[in-house]
Amino acid sequence: MQDSTIEWTDKTWNPVRGCDEIGPGCKNCYAKTFAERWRGVPGHAYEQGFDLRIAPDKLVEPLRWKNRQRIFVNSMSDLFHKDIPLAYIQDIAQVMQAAQWHTLQVLTKRSSRMRTLLNGSLQGAAEAPNIWWGVSVEDRKHGLQRLQHLREATHARVRWLSIEPLLEDLGEIDLEGISGVVVGGESGPRARPMQEEWVQNILRQCEEQHVPFFFKQWGGKNKKKTGRRLNGKLYNEQPPTSPFTPISYKDRQDLIKQFIPRIEYWKGRTDLEDLVFRKPEEKLQELGTERLSAASRDK
Repeated sequence: MQDSTIEWTDKTWNPVRGCDEIGPGCKNCYAKTFAERWRGVPGHAYEQGFDLRIAPDKLVEPLRWKNRQRIFVNSMSDLFHKDIPLAYIQDIAQVMQAAQWHTLQVLTKRSSRMRTLLNGSLQGAAEAPNIWWGVSVEDRKHGLQRLQHLREATHARVRWLSIEPLLEDLGEIDLEGISGVVVGGESGPRARPMQEEWVQNILRQCEEQHVPFFFKQWGGKNKKKTGRRLNGKLYNEQPPTSPFTPISYKDRQDLIKQFIPRIEYWKGRTDLEDLVFRKPEEKLQELGTERLSAASRDK
């Protein structure tokens, strides 16, 4: 887990690394750019670049942190990527529920799989007040469909949107059931411009529909220069954070011990290609469930 410079969070946690493009919002992915710098460097966390891999040694990191934090889950991947085993996603969800004094912030572009799981095997995690379930929204064609999937995750207690990079005017948006909205422009040398009227349109609708609004940045080639003020002020509204208080060191250690068998199970299984997980979604979930059951019997 690392301290984060992302304005709406405190820490990042990456029990999965790597991803691949799924929409226009991925074109200038900061995570891919960072990871590929280290491809081939022996011993580095991103020795395999941005190839999809699980990181079981990171599984219980939130349980090691005593003080309450907002934690961005998988800033360097997508928790609901089709090639991540169902059983591993379930383990991550169980850690998030156990670390109830933290606020876990999940974002995905694979909203269909998230909807399915939150309405199914992850229902308990969906209902947890310390977990925010969110989708990325960059345009009308891709992003608004994800918003609809999020709304259809009927068990999700906290739903949020990361509208970044905002690539076009989204028009009128139904924000019913949404607990918070973050808006930001793309940054970096190839940043695509964001128009102020697009942002003002979202702000107006958030205010009309009483949804917390957080303006992250204007972006551009030099995001520090363009800043994050809108209408001459900062917008920092967010959904409520976890209502729970931190627990003792002993209790945290006891929780960690409960996950040791799962960490040991996943070690040596980090290369998803070798595990032949690249199969249709139904088979993937079947494999994940079988492995979870087998591990439980072996305890």
